[in-house]
Amino acid sequence: MESKGNGQLHVFFFPFMAQGHIRPTINLAKLFASKGSKATIITTSYFTSFLSKSIEKAKESGAQIDILDIRVPTEEVGLPDGINSVHLTSTEDMQEKFFKACGKLGPQLHQILEQHRPDCLVANMFFPWAPDVAAKFGIPTLIFHGTSYFALCAQSSIFLHAPHKKVLSDSEPFFIPNFPDPIEITRDKIADYVKHEDGSHFSKLFKSIREAELKTYGILVNSVYELEPAYADHYPKLLGGKAWHVGPLFLYGQYCNSEEHTCLKWLDTKRPNSVLYVSFGSIASFNDEQLMEIATGLEASGQQFIWVVKKEKKEEWLPEGFEERMEGKGLIIEGWAPQIPILEHKATGGFVTHCGWNSTLESICAGVPMVTWPVSAEQFYNEKLICDILRIGFEAGAKKWKVLVGDFVKREAIERAVTRIMEGDEAAEMRSRVKELADKAKSAIKEGGSSVLDLNALFDDLRSARIDNGSSST
Repeated sequence: MESKGNGQLHVFFFPFMAQGHIRPTINLAKLFASKGSKATIITTSYFTSFLSKSIEKAKESGAQIDILDIRVPTEEVGLPDGINSVHLTSTEDMQEKFFKACGKLGPQLHQILEQHRPDCLVANMFFPWAPDVAAKFGIPTLIFHGTSYFALCAQSSIFLHAPHKKVLSDSEPFFIPNFPDPIEITRDKIADYVKHEDGSHFSKLFKSIREAELKTYGILVNSVYELEPAYADHYPKLLGGKAWHVGPLFLYGQYCNSEEHTCLKWLDTKRPNSVLYVSFGSIASFNDEQLMEIATGLEASGQQFIWVVKKEKKEEWLPEGFEERMEGKGLIIEGWAPQIPILEHKATGGFVTHCGWNSTLESICAGVPMVTWPVSAEQFYNEKLICDILRIGFEAGAKKWKVLVGDFVKREAIERAVTRIMEGDEAAEMRSRVKELADKAKSAIKEGGSSVLDLNALFDDLRSARIDNGSSST
C-alpha cells in the first residue's frame, strides 16, 4: 500500500473510454492537482499517449498526475481485440458489446484500489458498479456527470414519473413533471432505453446509474451555476444528496497549439461574426443523403462556413461542382478540427452542433449562438436548455433520438435555421445574450467564482471524510 504525504489527498479518476468523457476528466484531474491533490487517471492504452501529452505541462508546473492502464475485456463479449475506445465501434451492436465489456472491469478496479488505497474515486456515470467496489475499501466515490444540470433533472424526472407512458404516440408532446420550467418534449426525443424499458443492456444500465447515484458520496457536474441556477438547485433535491458544479472544465485545460492550422488563417481573412461553424462531434455520423442535404442547405443559405466531416470527400455526398462554387466561401475539413480556437475566433458567428455538453459549453464561453441538431444521449435535453431556457439557439428540426446516426433534416430547414442564426435583429439579440453568459461562465472559475467556491467546499468535505475514516496516514 502507498503512503501519502501529510494532509495530501490522493484522488483516482476513472473516465469512460470516449473523447467526450476523457477530455473533461483530464481537466478535472488537473484542477484537483492544482489544488494540491495527487491525481491518478485510469484508462486504456488507446488514450495513454494523448493523456501523457496533455498532462506534461501540468507536471512541469509541479502537479502530481499519473496514469494507470486498464484493459477492456472485449474478447469476453465477442468484440475484436484492441477495441478499447467507444469510437472504434461502428455499429449499435458493437457499441452495446463495448458497454457490456466495460461492465466487466470490476476485478481490475478492485485490484487497483486495493493496491493504492486513494482517498476518493471519481468514476464516470457509465460505471455504476464502481461505488460498490470502492466501498469495500472504505473509499468514497464521486460520480462525474459530463452533462448539464438541466439534462440530469430531465432524465431523473422522466425516469421517476414516467410521463411518456401517458401519451398516445411518440410524437405527442408532454410536459416534464416536477420541473422548474414548463418544458415540453416527445417520446421521439428521449432515449429508447428509457421510453421502452425493454430489458436491454442499455435499459438496465440506465436504471443502475440512477441507483448508483443514491450510493455515492455525491455528484460532480461540469456546469456553471449562473447558466442554470434553477436546475443546479433542483437536482440535489431530486437526488436526495450532494452535487457540486465545477465547470466549465475545458477552461482549466490547455488545448493543442493550432496556430498553424489552415482554417484559422482562413478565418483571419473574414469579417467578424460572418462564418458558420458546422460540426457534430466525434461519434455522430450521417449517411450520404443527409450530407448532401447539409451541403445544399449551406449553399442555399449564402453563408460562409467551416464544415467538419468525418467521411472522405466523395461525389456521392457533394453536389456537382460544390467545392468549386464554394471556393473562398466554404471550407470542408475532413476528420479533426481545432474546435475551441475556431469558436473563439472573431470571424465565427454561429455553430451548427449536435448539442453535446462539451461543445455547448465551448460555444457559450466563446459567445457563439447555436443551431441545434441533437442526435442521441442527453442532447435533446441540452437543446431545450439552449433554445427554451437560455434562448441562445434555434432548432434545425431533428425530431428523433437515434444511436450513432442523426435524424434526417431537409435542406430547407437547414437553410432556414442557418440564415436565422447568422442574420437580422433576432440573431444580434441572441449573440448579445450568449456573450453575457460567456462572461458569467468565465467568472465562475476565477477566485471567488461559483465553481471555485463549490470546489473548495468539496475539498473541505473530502478532507473531513478522510479524517472521519481515520485515513489521514496509511
